[in-house]
Amino acid sequence: MGDSLRKTCPCLETLWDRLFGEKKYPGWASNVNAVSKNDFSVDSSQNERQSTPSKALQPPDPKEPQTTESSIYMALWGFEARANEELTFQTGDLFNVISRSGDWWTARKIDKNGRILATGIVPYNYLARGESVHAQPWYFGKLNRFEAISHLMSSENREGAFLVRVSEKDNVGHVLSVKDGRQAKHFKVYEKDGRYHVEPTQTFSSLIDLVEFYMTHSLGTVEHLGQACTRKEPVPQDLSHSTVDEWELPKDEFTVCEQLGSGYFADVHRGIWKNRINVAIKILKNDSLNDREFQGEVQILKKMRHRHLIALFAVCTSSTPYFIITELMQNGNLLNFLRSPDGSNLDLMSLVDMGAQVADGMAYLEEQNSIHRDLAARNVLVGDNYICKVADFGLARVIKEPFYVSEDKKIPYKWSSPEAISHGRFSNKSDVWSFGVLLWEILTYGGIPYPGFNNMEVYQQINKGYRMPAPEICPDFLYKIMLACWRYSPSDRPEFKELRHELENVSRYELDK
Repeated sequence: MGDSLRKTCPCLETLWDRLFGEKKYPGWASNVNAVSKNDFSVDSSQNERQSTPSKALQPPDPKEPQTTESSIYMALWGFEARANEELTFQTGDLFNVISRSGDWWTARKIDKNGRILATGIVPYNYLARGESVHAQPWYFGKLNRFEAISHLMSSENREGAFLVRVSEKDNVGHVLSVKDGRQAKHFKVYEKDGRYHVEPTQTFSSLIDLVEFYMTHSLGTVEHLGQACTRKEPVPQDLSHSTVDEWELPKDEFTVCEQLGSGYFADVHRGIWKNRINVAIKILKNDSLNDREFQGEVQILKKMRHRHLIALFAVCTSSTPYFIITELMQNGNLLNFLRSPDGSNLDLMSLVDMGAQVADGMAYLEEQNSIHRDLAARNVLVGDNYICKVADFGLARVIKEPFYVSEDKKIPYKWSSPEAISHGRFSNKSDVWSFGVLLWEILTYGGIPYPGFNNMEVYQQINKGYRMPAPEICPDFLYKIMLACWRYSPSDRPEFKELRHELENVSRYELDK
């Protein structure tokens, strides 16, 4: 059957061979990304920043050039259409991609003979190019150490479960992560002159060959690689393709379920869109918003996409109270999570990972010239694998500030910079001040900043030069980062891109100092 298909449909030859194992092609390694040439080892004691999320497997770049008819993609997960123009498909289905537009592609669903079965729109991160390493079940793309451990140590995975990932830490490149007893071990994959190795005595022409070798040979204390790590389905960044440019949706499309939280400005509920998709529904308490300003902010925020920012799906503003619809994060806000049993058991490296994720999201806002104005642990949400995403960005100006003006006692003094309190001067550097306080919250497992001080005392003491002491578990270098964030002059504070770099590149040695 394989030979027959090769003759009748040569464009599927490589994919057929790989899927059904009748022939081995070295071309399967042709799209493997080069790894860093910096020679330093990675083991289970080294830190890599937690990030990306919700991506258990690195999909193709949605902005890459249009494919030819012979480019075959394979579905990594099943997907149920949410709009008429979208395609429903199953894991393993094959596609020709016709065109790309952001996170949604137009594609032809085909059978193994190349016959067209249907044409429609599909989420790009559910597909992988069939002849590339990205289609391998063990290739997870960009993933940090913390996420890799969370995946591998899941009860679904047995001893020897493994994955290959691209580290998010600078100059590391590919890493082979393996479940070994009650821990995960991490091995840097070196690349030189087109060959790959973990051990200098064994080199390979591709990542696929390297993995196949260690499935029957030992690697350090690991007897051999077992099954590929179970991977989780990604979360689309929109409710459907039809809502990408339509952010105003009718309330009757949503079912409001149990309340998840309540604040000065809104109550948050779990919700369901069209009886199909779980979402978070924020019901605003302020009925006197400037509608034009609100819609303008929403239009800007809908276009902001980052792995550490909450995805804004839609708003409902045809009647009060207004609804803001976002992705649902299973573990709630970071403040409550840190105080929970799961959060209170996190080690120092995991806490640093969380701070780095927030810095990553804030660095993106900084690049977009967007100011948060209310950064705090209560406004960061936690999802699966302890992914952290910044929430409530952008809308603080139109939702919260009018309330702060009329209700001075509600101003978050303990998180606000001196210039924001005294003159209402908000900037990315005032956000940096707040980030320093957020780091303090993380390192105290959800402690209350400036314990024993009221709001006015906090403001007065800060102006006199007082700064909170280091938390008990805080290493010197982390406390220095906090103090840098709390420099009185905004121009003296670091940028978020600097903070991200510092926290991304933390080593175990620094944490132990």
